[in-house]
Amino acid sequence: MARVFKSHRASTGRTRSVHPLKRLLDYGHKYRKQIWLATTCSILNKLFDLAPPGLIGIAVDVVVKQQDSIIAQWGVKDVFGQFLILSFLTVIIWILESVFEYAFARLWRDLAQNIQHDLRLDAYRHLQELELAYFEERSTGGLMSILSDDVNQLERFLDVGANDILQVLTTVVIIGGAFFILAPSVAWMSMLPIPFILWASFAYQGLLAPRYADVRENVSLLNSRLANNLGGITTIKSFTSEDYEVSRLAQESEAYRRSNSKAIKLSAAFVPLIRMLILVGFTALLLFGGMAAVHGKMSVGTYSVLVFLIQRLLWPLTRLGETFDQYQRAMASTNRVMDLLDTPIAIPTGDVSLPLDRVRGELEFQNITFAYKDRYPVLKNLSLDIPAGKTIAIVGSTGSGKSTLVKLLLRLYEVHSGTITLDGIDIQRLNLRDLRRCIGLVSQDVFLFHGTVAENIAYGSPDATDEEIIRAAKIAEAHEFIITLPQEYETIVGERGQKLSGGQRQRIAIARAVLKNPPILILDEATSAVDNETEAAIQRSLERITVNRTTIAIAHRLSTIRNADRIYVMEHGKLVESGTHEALLEENRIYASLWRVQSGLSHG
Repeated sequence: MARVFKSHRASTGRTRSVHPLKRLLDYGHKYRKQIWLATTCSILNKLFDLAPPGLIGIAVDVVVKQQDSIIAQWGVKDVFGQFLILSFLTVIIWILESVFEYAFARLWRDLAQNIQHDLRLDAYRHLQELELAYFEERSTGGLMSILSDDVNQLERFLDVGANDILQVLTTVVIIGGAFFILAPSVAWMSMLPIPFILWASFAYQGLLAPRYADVRENVSLLNSRLANNLGGITTIKSFTSEDYEVSRLAQESEAYRRSNSKAIKLSAAFVPLIRMLILVGFTALLLFGGMAAVHGKMSVGTYSVLVFLIQRLLWPLTRLGETFDQYQRAMASTNRVMDLLDTPIAIPTGDVSLPLDRVRGELEFQNITFAYKDRYPVLKNLSLDIPAGKTIAIVGSTGSGKSTLVKLLLRLYEVHSGTITLDGIDIQRLNLRDLRRCIGLVSQDVFLFHGTVAENIAYGSPDATDEEIIRAAKIAEAHEFIITLPQEYETIVGERGQKLSGGQRQRIAIARAVLKNPPILILDEATSAVDNETEAAIQRSLERITVNRTTIAIAHRLSTIRNADRIYVMEHGKLVESGTHEALLEENRIYASLWRVQSGLSHG
């Protein structure tokens, strides 16, 4: 496991050295055609948007020179005819500008939606493939922040920012070229501020990048706090900790506010600074260009065009601050999403398929050693054989390693040494979905999804009919309480099943396992949190569903596993006793002592 985390850090370091924009473009390679089309439409829109100042210059030229104007040189001497041509060109240019504006807006927004959709799905899909240890080191709120807030931040940039950058570049190239063609003597004066504006833009980008990375980190922590508190609202209320939690949230929110404030303080200064640089170019053209027109070195029409164009060139540059602001936020978010996608999968699937109807259910743990990250080994050289179709029980004190065996069997964690085989095949070689499909888990901590009772029973068996759902509920002895609910099987259970009691949730979980009909059934403290009546009902249903099925029952209540084919006692990661209920009582060791305590035969 240590190797896995070391390689993850190394991988993250390598990918972080790649510019986030390149990472984004590499990810969106399948949209390359759409990107080029959107880019072309943005550039064409800007070209037609820049044409009206030229038309104004030509109109001034017609008014001043009349039969000697530019259009007159095309063979149209009549002034009214010249204005008709000018009017026709104006209509065509405005229509084309509008068409391409619609096109680029549609294309960029569609692209933003498509990439956002794909990123969120790919990130979530990848997240599901990661091992449990990954989630233990990260908060749910932080991961939610990446899947929602960071992905949305990227969408906002693609919606507007990408087009803004393209159009500013187009403006600089086209107008800069026009200046040097029309008035080379004053062009350099008006273009003088541009290198300084671009330098300032990139300098600001470098200064803003770490600030926005800090903003994304703080919003992640804030979301984490909110998600944690909403999930624990019952505990907060029962301990009257509302004021304490508000103060803790205030600290996270204040950190987010401060990091945002630092970024805003810097980005807000950008536009005023750029305006001062623009003033230099505009004033130079107004003064020296005007004098050139007066002395006949430049036509009045050309001077008119240049005065309009200088504004079209320089004023859009003031938006660079806002655009770079969006860009830096988007790149900070891109890094976080891409880092998630680049996280290596520590538990890869095997290539051996295992059809469900061929599973016998014979399990063997051979010399298993395992430790959670930065902890002492939970299991030490443990070996255990579980014959197909038999029920075995595992008992022991809390922390002895019972539930860890289940997690290793499901490959939620990877063994450090030793092998686990199913029907003689190493489970690391099996297709992961095939392995988990043949195992049904009923845990003490039942998780029900927000939805109906029927949907929760059919979870994992989406093609189940109503009759099959009801039959599974009856076997799990859940049907009787379900039909007393307001909408029976269509009753909404609430988030995590909060509208149901613990025993009701447990029986729905058993019904879910019954419907799945797995060859291997795992009962992990399935009756530990229910009352005696519910336990008796669950016990009756379990006796029915464990027949001819490999069953592993982990229990604190020994009464629930006394009829198991074999009982194992675990202590400190090792099996210290095994046998039937009667044989273990005769041995008069740990199991017998536990039985006396629970059955009331001991005063200890």
